[in-house]
Parts: sequence; C-alpha cells; structure tokens
Amino acid sequence: MKNEKQNDKPANLVDAINYVMSKARNVEKNLTVGTGNNSYAGVSDKDVKELLQPLLVEAGLVILPIGIEPTVTVDRWEEKGILYGKEVIRQKMRVLTETKVTYKIVHTSGQSMELMSYGHGIDTQDKAPGKATTYALKYLLLYTFLIPTGQIDDADNKASEPTTVPVEKKHISPENFTKALNLVRSGKFTAQKVNDQYKLEEDQLTELNYLANELNANKKIDAKN
Repeated sequence: MKNEKQNDKPANLVDAINYVMSKARNVEKNLTVGTGNNSYAGVSDKDVKELLQPLLVEAGLVILPIGIEPTVTVDRWEEKGILYGKEVIRQKMRVLTETKVTYKIVHTSGQSMELMSYGHGIDTQDKAPGKATTYALKYLLLYTFLIPTGQIDDADNKASEPTTVPVEKKHISPENFTKALNLVRSGKFTAQKVNDQYKLEEDQLTELNYLANELNANKKIDAKN
C-alpha cells in the first residue's frame, strides 16, 4: 500500500507544479491593510501557506530560499508634536527594505528549478526586513501556482458594467509633501484631503497615516485633560 501511494505522486517537477495548480482553490482577500479611508483588502500570508503547504507535501515539492539581495534605506527626521499640552520634538525614523530573493523549488525526483521574487517593507523600527521577505514569498507562491485571489481577480470581468472615469491624481514632490504635512499638523488641512488630491507613494502614505493617527491620539489626550 505504501508503494502504491508513492506511485500516485507526480513523477517529475512539472507534473508536481501542475498538480498543485489543479488542486489549489481561491484565496479570499480577508486581510485589511492600513486604516480608515486608506485601507484596502489583501491576502494574508497565513492563508496562502495553509492552502499550499499540504498540497506541496502531496506533490513531493519543497521550496527553499537560497539567496537574498537586500537594499535598506533609512530616513531620520525631527517633528514637532504636542504631548500633554506641551510642544515636544520627536525623533522619527523610517526604514525601507527592498529584497530580491532567489528560491529553489525541488521535487522528490531530484529535479529542481530556481525562482526569483521581489519584496519590500516599511517600518518605523526593525520589522521592515521581515515584511519584505514575507511579501516576496507570499507572491512567489501566488504567482508560481497561479492562485486566484478575492471574488473577482480580473478587472476585465466588470468591463461590461457602467463605469465612471476617475480623475487622475498627480504625484506630489517631497518638498510640497512636507508642506502638506505641516498644514495637516497645524489643522489647516486634513490628511484625507491630501490623500484625495494627490497620488501618494507608499512611503508618503505611510507617513501621512502615521501623522493622522498621532493627531487623533493627541486629540483624545487633550479631551481627557
């Protein structure tokens, strides 16, 4: 019986990948990334691994990281803020880690193939590398085995429905973005208005959300006092 089960397994690497593709189901976007109006639906790393791990075992496949090329950018600056009704200077830091990761997918037959993936992560402390490598592996798995995500994975499925053409947002320069942050901080502008008017880069959006959360926290503290 043991030999029969082993013989049922895919005989080579391509058959094994095809086996996993044929068995893998849709993964729902049940993860909320960000907060408020800037949030969006995403696929959790846990759901992807729970779906694929047993299928990889059945197919006789393992995936191993064999190389990583990281690029780390650290930004530091000072910001004025209000703490318990007093103006304070806070030291701020943002770490952006970008990684190009090489994996090897190996089949029990001995056949193998190298795959490459990209990931990035932003954090104010030391979690950026972990976010970047998690991102890289998650999307390597999704794209290698062509896992559909969400209820509708292809925007073309809605092409026949009436749609409105959104106004194209313009990018904002670093200098003007800093000015916009100062206006938000002074109460002359809102974070939502900045996000509505400009097409923000990911690091700019992260910084804007951080400021909005900080201002909301200060309002709650002032209300208590």
